[in-house]
Amino acid sequence: DELMARPQPRRLKVIKSERLTPNMHRITLGGGGLTGFPQDQDGAYIKFMLPTAKGQKSIVRTYTVRRQLEHGLEIDFALHGKTEVSGPATQWALDAKLGDEVLVSGPGPAKPLPEGSGPFLLVGDMTALPAISVNLEFAPQEAQGHVIILIRDEADKQALNMPDNMTLEWIVESKLGANPELLAQAVRRLPKIQGFTYAWVACEFEAMKLLRQYLRVEKQFGKERLYISSYWKRGLVEDEHKDIKRADAKTNS
Repeated sequence: DELMARPQPRRLKVIKSERLTPNMHRITLGGGGLTGFPQDQDGAYIKFMLPTAKGQKSIVRTYTVRRQLEHGLEIDFALHGKTEVSGPATQWALDAKLGDEVLVSGPGPAKPLPEGSGPFLLVGDMTALPAISVNLEFAPQEAQGHVIILIRDEADKQALNMPDNMTLEWIVESKLGANPELLAQAVRRLPKIQGFTYAWVACEFEAMKLLRQYLRVEKQFGKERLYISSYWKRGLVEDEHKDIKRADAKTNS
């Protein structure tokens, strides 16, 4: 049933390409293929279907809708640096020219914060910055909490639209994912961790495991209090990361 209900991929056009910060690149997708795309999809995810050599399956990569405009979708790509191999989607985004077309499926549901004013804990690296930004924009003005974001460069800090009573902590580490303990150490330093009603976490796989150990195992945050996901794994492409993620979910669900 689900397969039958899945809509056909859309052919979207690149209508803008811009560098937001040294290590974050934004592509805006639009064109006639966007007709009928559901409204209010900030924070939802879409899947890029990137072309490959003839006869091979297309490469599929998942990205967050940072913002839905009247005639476009803004998608932000975290750049991992010259020493790292760019994934096919990042490379596509960097090479994209105005008018280039790409097949996109979705949207899939966003992972928002629960209702209420928290206090919330949001933790992520640059790959989660678009999703965290959306969640902060949608949080009620009276919401409280703490946000920790790992970026590659001081200049990657973005002005986030967030409630006044939330505090923001940036951690700078030039090699994204090279020191997976950084985010967990920052969370362990927080006093009164049990004061947070909900924690939202998305980052590199090894960093996610350390945060899960602390929040779920040591501090007993149950599923109703914790969203935790790995968006990527250092050194692996998305397909390999998915396999590891699946195996990990089986043993840690």
